[in-house]
Amino acid sequence: MTSAKTGRIILEIVMIILSLLFLYPLILAIINSFKSFSEVMSDVIAMPQQFNLDNYAYVWKYINYPRLFINNTIITVIGLVGIILFSSVAAYKLSRTNSKWSNTIYLLCIVPMLIPFQSIMLTVLQLAKSLHLSDSTWGLGILYWGFGAPLAIFIYHGFVKGIPREIDESATIDGASGFKLFFLVIFPLLQSVTTTIIIIDVMWIWNDFLLPLLMVNGSPATKTLTLAAYTFVGQYTSDWQYAMTAMVMAVLPSIIVFVLLQKYIVRGVVAGAVKG
Repeated sequence: MTSAKTGRIILEIVMIILSLLFLYPLILAIINSFKSFSEVMSDVIAMPQQFNLDNYAYVWKYINYPRLFINNTIITVIGLVGIILFSSVAAYKLSRTNSKWSNTIYLLCIVPMLIPFQSIMLTVLQLAKSLHLSDSTWGLGILYWGFGAPLAIFIYHGFVKGIPREIDESATIDGASGFKLFFLVIFPLLQSVTTTIIIIDVMWIWNDFLLPLLMVNGSPATKTLTLAAYTFVGQYTSDWQYAMTAMVMAVLPSIIVFVLLQKYIVRGVVAGAVKG
């Protein structure tokens, strides 16, 4: 066996071990979602005595899962549409403009990625209240535009720089210009990188906890699935079996999206890095 093949096998084993370590909390949550309260308290890492769906049936009814699923969907769709629309247009314009101001604006657009949300969350909360964006699902979706745009602009910008300018010139000669040029000619070429951004932002927005806690936690009608899981955790007592069940039900849709589209993440990121 060659040294290269041995090294590859060792690397694969290490990656499998690391993957299991990352997946262990999720596996533990799934196991405990089938247990009773006494089973969870007696041994959290043991397998359940019997697998039943009583916890899932209770949580489905208690938190009104269909309603919260709709809330999550509305927030995620609004956030995605805004992030993709504004970020793609901004990245295209900045990449096609050669001036010192375009580079400065580009840096200002991506610098917010380095700012921790906790340092500005009180300011964001006050601003959202003054703009009447708090306590509403659509308002929360709009807030995600600003938080998701920096990374999206960064990814789009590197990809657009690899698209030949001759395409723009040919489209302009054929009568396309401005937004028509972008949406009919350029945007279809961004399909792979757009899919990458969609997957990343779906995983983020769907499973986010802190921003929804600040913005839509005041009314049961506007809560999200992750907030509903938190309702089973109290100061003096916690229904851990229901909390684990609610968390599994909350993250399952985003996991399904990731599993189905995961190949596009690496493809889109690599394409943007190489072309940029």
